[in-house]
Amino acid sequence: MDPMIIVWVAGLIAVAFAAYLARDVLSRDQGTPAMQEVAGAIFEGAMAFLNRQYRTIWMIAIVAAVIIGFVLYALEPDRNLAFDLGWRTAVAFLVGAACSSLAGFIGMYIAVKSNLRTASAAQRSLQEAITVALRGGAVSGFLVVALSLLGVALIFYAFGGAAEPDRAPFLIVGFGFGASFVALFAQLGGGIYTKAADVGADLVGKVEAGIPEDDPRNAAVIADLVGDNVGDCAGRGADLFESTAAENIGAMILGVAIYAALPPSTPHREFWILFPLVVRAFGLLASLVGILLARGNETEDPMRALDRGYWVAAGLSAVSMVFVANWMLGDMHFALAGLVGIATSIAFVYITQYYTAGSWRPVREIAAASKTGHATNIISGVAVGFETTAMTAIVISVALGLAFWLGTQSSVLPAALDTHKGIYGTAIATMGMLMTAAYILAMDTFGPITDNAGGITEMSHAPEGARRITDALDAVGNTTKALTKGYAVASAALAAFLLFSAYLDRLRELRHLPATQALPVDLSRVDVFIGAFLGAMLIFLFSSLAIRAVGRAAGDIIEEVRRQFKANPLLLEGKARPDYGRCVDITTRAALREMVAPGLLAVLAPIAVGLVLKAEAEAGLLMVGTMSGILVATVLNNGGGAWDNAKKFIEAGNLKDETGNVIGKGSFAHQAAVTGDTVGDPFKDTAGPSLHVLIKLLSTITLVMAPLFLVR
Repeated sequence: MDPMIIVWVAGLIAVAFAAYLARDVLSRDQGTPAMQEVAGAIFEGAMAFLNRQYRTIWMIAIVAAVIIGFVLYALEPDRNLAFDLGWRTAVAFLVGAACSSLAGFIGMYIAVKSNLRTASAAQRSLQEAITVALRGGAVSGFLVVALSLLGVALIFYAFGGAAEPDRAPFLIVGFGFGASFVALFAQLGGGIYTKAADVGADLVGKVEAGIPEDDPRNAAVIADLVGDNVGDCAGRGADLFESTAAENIGAMILGVAIYAALPPSTPHREFWILFPLVVRAFGLLASLVGILLARGNETEDPMRALDRGYWVAAGLSAVSMVFVANWMLGDMHFALAGLVGIATSIAFVYITQYYTAGSWRPVREIAAASKTGHATNIISGVAVGFETTAMTAIVISVALGLAFWLGTQSSVLPAALDTHKGIYGTAIATMGMLMTAAYILAMDTFGPITDNAGGITEMSHAPEGARRITDALDAVGNTTKALTKGYAVASAALAAFLLFSAYLDRLRELRHLPATQALPVDLSRVDVFIGAFLGAMLIFLFSSLAIRAVGRAAGDIIEEVRRQFKANPLLLEGKARPDYGRCVDITTRAALREMVAPGLLAVLAPIAVGLVLKAEAEAGLLMVGTMSGILVATVLNNGGGAWDNAKKFIEAGNLKDETGNVIGKGSFAHQAAVTGDTVGDPFKDTAGPSLHVLIKLLSTITLVMAPLFLVR
């Protein structure tokens, strides 16, 4: 049986399933006219921003594609292949960029439409609200992963994968680069937008004016709700699209090394190249079953329903991994390496939950520190963020080491390929971790849908019972968003080694070296050391630019909200309507302006290092930049998430003084916690998620531009 049949069937089933879920969500009740008015303003703002953002991204992307094609054509030493390599890579880049854009756009469209239906459902029952929100999120999850799977498979065969399976993966690396390129700017622009609006709304609304979150008197509240969608839906969708695409292609390139080392008479050599696509297809089907079984009830914590669906998806993924590895690769050791990846994803779910959920020590520690002021809240949050790197590094190290060792134990390949077997084992672990990507993204998009639903119920003056339900779902949504960020960091970490190894294989291929020849990266060489040092610097400079961008954009919003309160005193009395559109427009212009500098830094810096210091130094930049990026992203994501939930811990009335009295909203401790949350906002929703993309962008850039770095 041709294993690619499973890929085509699973991909089409996933697209059909997403269409079914979208139809189900859009057919549901749209609530009161007041709800529809608020939701209409959110939809209008989100789509206007996304249209302007993608126009900006595509102007840059088209120029980049032309440059990439020309450079590869000019530098390819084999003139018979030069034109073919140049145009194919440029086209693959544009196709990857288009698929990434489409996945983010469609997913966000359905998510923005789902928030109104979730708010309406919350007037009737918790169970219905969970179903609507999760199904709305699943549309994005399944479209993203299905488009990634089908996109890679289609372009693989379009570029000769059937006749030359060992050459096609190198021609389609542009697909991953294009996806990463769009994802970086989408995540940056969306992250800057959402946190500029959030910080502005919180500081002026909560701290200065003393009004609740999502209060309709706050001029920035619509921009804040729009930001939840463009950052957490479109941005994260593009992020996970490029993750699955780049890691599929990287694993296929590693499979090429094994394919080339085996005798031509070996049956089904191409299975080593096609395996990543097939195992991803089974993961899609496992996630589909998990979504269908994630049903809550009125008395159950909503998180338990989501957890139940995730465990079903993870369990079916594990069974599928064992089946596919034994069928296609013929060795249980590779199946066990895949199970290591699945176990790693589960571990990161609980690590992230420990550091960001209010029921555990870190968040409670930050909340308690808020009693003594703003500074102690900040100190405690920074300490928690740094602490989170320990478990992250240990779990990733154990997973990589164990997966590599299991790969070397395989008996189906000769001992001469031990290194390649080990590296392929880590690739399979990465594939295992990403099998549940569709379900994880559904849980992530669940967060902004429920957050928006809460805002709609607040602004439309819905019954108190509906607000209680949306508040409960919003608390779960904050946890699922934090879990997704932890999952993204872990997958980026496992993929980093995979993509680094793929880069070395690309250098071997360009230098016409045998697959079994070692290609060490020697840090004792000064050029390699300098490249590595610059890679670490790039992470910190990029993060600085992203965080500063939020600060500047938030400053514009703060001034505007203050101006409106001062110009019209009736706003605070609820007797006048704020100019929401003005804040939306300010945030849109600021986000599009501010995303350019960090985005261009991320694209141009690695190319400059490769041009000046050459291929081995570029490997140093890739290696150390990736390590630094993983740890810094962990600090930013988990530290920011802990600050956020420490504030919510206090708002829920869980913090008490020595005599047992509740320290709640409006207290000095609450003000300190709001400050900590505000500091953490650009950490967890702008710089941290953008680093996930940057880590993989470094790898795809080096894969595509490798010929440039070999020119002397």
